[in-house]
Amino acid sequence: MSENELKAIEAVETLIRYIEDIDGDLREGLERTPERVIESFKEIYSGYVDDAEEILSATFNSEGYDGIVLLRDVEFHSVCEHHLQPFSGKAHIAYIPVDKIVGISKLARLLDMHSKRLQNQERLTESIVQDLQRVIQPLGCAAILEAQHGCMRCRGVSKQNAVMVTSSMRGAFFDNPHARAELMQLINQ
Repeated sequence: MSENELKAIEAVETLIRYIEDIDGDLREGLERTPERVIESFKEIYSGYVDDAEEILSATFNSEGYDGIVLLRDVEFHSVCEHHLQPFSGKAHIAYIPVDKIVGISKLARLLDMHSKRLQNQERLTESIVQDLQRVIQPLGCAAILEAQHGCMRCRGVSKQNAVMVTSSMRGAFFDNPHARAELMQLINQ
């Protein structure tokens, strides 16, 4: 176990002691919680070890296809960097290929890579589009995310049904109102 991992386990134990106001031994149900939390963090925050170029490297000849490629309603889960509360929802990721298409699962993996980091929804949305633009250089690309935030639902204003929507668009989706309208029509089918 690394020194950082040991420090993280100690930090979680400190937080548990703060939450439950414990000075002595942790009760039975909490004894291994610090280790379990750190183990779960390895999955929850696994996006830091992934690389967009590697994810998007599996491309295929577009064979002349120049229409919209849309992966719609892809669920995601992330953690808000401001309150360390979860937020989750669905993403719509689209691009218009030039010469190559990317394996459709790669779009979901790109979303996972960015969502498995401490985030805010705006950066998450923008990061997906930046990577698509930089790596596959499509005619246009877009990401639209709809999410509910734990920091809004269980604290502060306590709004249970509020949904935040963010979008980022490049190329044809930004410049061409017809391409943007077609994208929105496909998303809303």
